[in-house]
Amino acid sequence: MKTEWDYTDLAEAYLKRPDYSDTAIDELLSLAGIAPGSPICDVGAGVAHLTLKLAERQMQVNAVEPNDAMRALGIKRTEAFSNVQWSEGTGEETGQPSDSFAMVSFGSSFNVTDRPRALLETKRLLQGKGWFAAMWNHRDLDDPIQDAIEEIIKAAIPEYGYGTRREDQTAVIDESGLFGQVHRIAGGVTHRQSVPEVVEAWRSHATLHRQAGDKFYGIINDIEKMLVDSGKDEIIIPYTTRIWTAQLK
Repeated sequence: MKTEWDYTDLAEAYLKRPDYSDTAIDELLSLAGIAPGSPICDVGAGVAHLTLKLAERQMQVNAVEPNDAMRALGIKRTEAFSNVQWSEGTGEETGQPSDSFAMVSFGSSFNVTDRPRALLETKRLLQGKGWFAAMWNHRDLDDPIQDAIEEIIKAAIPEYGYGTRREDQTAVIDESGLFGQVHRIAGGVTHRQSVPEVVEAWRSHATLHRQAGDKFYGIINDIEKMLVDSGKDEIIIPYTTRIWTAQLK
């Protein structure tokens, strides 16, 4: 399925991305009263980072992903779970049945949707007073290694920005008029990678790829050189999983 952003060339590299915080996900499910067996539609499921977390907690997950390469990897990673089904669709048009889900989740995908339309589609999918949830993993930019990476990026792209993925999502949720109080949940997670794995993960950074243009591979090379020069065999990357969630009115 063709979408505005084509992630085909980035699919394999997405496997190197960090998992979401277990404590944050557990807090989300507890707040929403989501019990094992509950149906969840995971939209923009990618290579199954969030889908796996939900499946491991025994949810019935309908994973929706528009990109064929990403979806194929997600299917492979979740093949041991009978409680996961995959289909093609977008955040605005999931192709899923109405009034069918206790929660609709967006793991690092809400920012690449038309958010007001995605919220309307979420309303259509939810049962009763079901829940919307959007989450991202944000690197701790105060960490020395991450600060050095930011300096490399900003040197090449002074106007570089992370867009809506680092914004507070409260306003767009409130403006929809569809949901009640917006709750914010955060939990830390530490990701350990070898230098080649970190570099491969940066090759999957679609936001950087879009803004860097023909500077992209030069930036990746500079990041790799900095990491090699650090003399570290393993890079410890601190993240915070940030979740915005709200119940349908």
